[in-house]
Formats: sequence, C-alpha cells, structure tokens
Amino acid sequence: MEVFAAINDSGSFVQAADRLRMSPPAVTRTMNALEDRLGVQLLTRSTRQLILTDVGARFLVATRQLLSDIEAAEKLAVGEAGVAQGHLTVSASMTFSRMIAAPVVRAFLASHPRLSVSLIAVDRVTNLVEEGIDVAIRIGDLPDSSLMAKRLGMVRRLFVASPKYLDRRGIPGDPSELKLHSIIGFTGIMSSHEWHYKHGKTRGHVQLHPRLEVNDVATALAAATAGEGITMALSYMVAEQVRSGQLVPLLTEYMPPAEPIHLVYPQSKIAAPKLRAFLDFATDQLSAAIGKSELALS
Repeated sequence: MEVFAAINDSGSFVQAADRLRMSPPAVTRTMNALEDRLGVQLLTRSTRQLILTDVGARFLVATRQLLSDIEAAEKLAVGEAGVAQGHLTVSASMTFSRMIAAPVVRAFLASHPRLSVSLIAVDRVTNLVEEGIDVAIRIGDLPDSSLMAKRLGMVRRLFVASPKYLDRRGIPGDPSELKLHSIIGFTGIMSSHEWHYKHGKTRGHVQLHPRLEVNDVATALAAATAGEGITMALSYMVAEQVRSGQLVPLLTEYMPPAEPIHLVYPQSKIAAPKLRAFLDFATDQLSAAIGKSELALS
C-alpha cells in the first residue's frame, strides 16, 4: 500500500522507487503482487502516464487513511505521539502561495526542524483525501463537506488603476463608465466579461471588453501600475501597491461583500502532531498577514 500511494504521489514507478529507496523492478513487482492479491487493476499504465481506475481511486482513499492510522500507531508505540515530525503537504492558489503562504511556511520550518513541507501552488480546488494533501487554504464560501475549517480572515475584490492612468482618462463614477476605459482582464478573477454589481437596492451589470487579457495576476498588475488600464484583483494582491500609492481602488461601493478565507483539513488527520503544529503556527501568522493587507486598504 505504501508503494501504491508513492506511485500516485510521484506520478511514476521510477520516482516512487527513488522515494522509497527501492529498485524500479522491485516497485513493479510489488505493484503487480498487490493487484494480483486483490484481483483487480488499480492502475492503467502507458508509456506516458499512469491513470487510476475507478476501483483504484477508491482504494487509494482507503490506503491513505490506513497508512495515516499506522503512522499514528507506530509513533504512539515509541512514545512520539506528541512530537511534530515527518512530512506535511499544503496547497493554496498560485498567487496566495507566492505572496503570503510561502513566507509563513518558511518561518514554520525554521521553528520545527523535524518537519518538511511540500507547498503545492495550484489554481484549482484540490481533493485533499485523494491527492494526499494535509491542509489547504481556500478563498470563498465553503460548501458543506466533511472537512474541518479554521477561518483566517476576509478578502475583497477591487478594481484598481494607477494615478497616471486616472489623470489621463478620468475616474469612473459608476460601473457604466467602465465601457469608456481600457480594461485589463485577469481571468483568475474576471472569468466572465460581464460584471454584476449591487449598490444599495440597485442591481445591474456591465459588459466589459478587455484590451488585454491575461491569466497571471502579476502581469495584470504590472500593466495597471504602468498606466495601461483598469484591472480587478483581490485585496491581498494589491495591498502594497495601494499603500505606496501606485494603485488606487475604484468603485468600492459597488463591489460585492468580502469573502472568507479558511484553512481546511480532513477530520481524520487532526490527531496528527504535524498538522496540529502547523495549524497552531499558521493560523495566527496567516491571519496577521491577511489583516495587514486589509489594514493597508482601510
């Protein structure tokens, strides 16, 4: 089962062998023996990729839980149940990882020498159980699920532009005036070109036509800072530029309510000392970083 999990974590038999300090033929023999014993195919192999079968995906979930239980039992037996050690996997969006999560993770490692961390930066909702992730950082309202959550703070959506652009093109007084401006579309937030807004009891929408559209917030903000147009970002992404005067928030009274940001993790893993140590450390650190960003915009 350790071999099966390692193959899925690494994506190949060779990398799994290296991780487990086994030879590639030994990994292949072990995987074949597991499938023979179960009488089912867990992986579909090709020269380019490995794909879990439906039964393999279900077996992987059970495998991860059993291996976690075994690890906890072994630590209990040797008196290390309360010691934070081992490897932790954390996931967050690309931009949040770079700007906020990575510094917190590095500080956490500095204070916990017996731990290592994989920080997975990916702009999609990860499946914690199937992908072997211990804890994830998620922005937005959480759907009902079996995951546990710790709230870190709130983030807002903002239109921003540089003073240089606004001096040249004027400040939009209401959403309809956005049609008269150069829009820099960031697909991570502006996935649709139609923006819906609410102001008091008034609801409306405006069709945006970006002159430049990118899938990277750093590129969008660089263009906006250079005076090339108006873009939309989350508050933590632009806090420093707003604080320094490089960017100016626009139409704030029309923006939607702030969205929560949480640490989420499987309930089954809360007993693990490594997870408890991360939650205790990162909750305060991440909350402070998010709060600092919001303070810069107040």
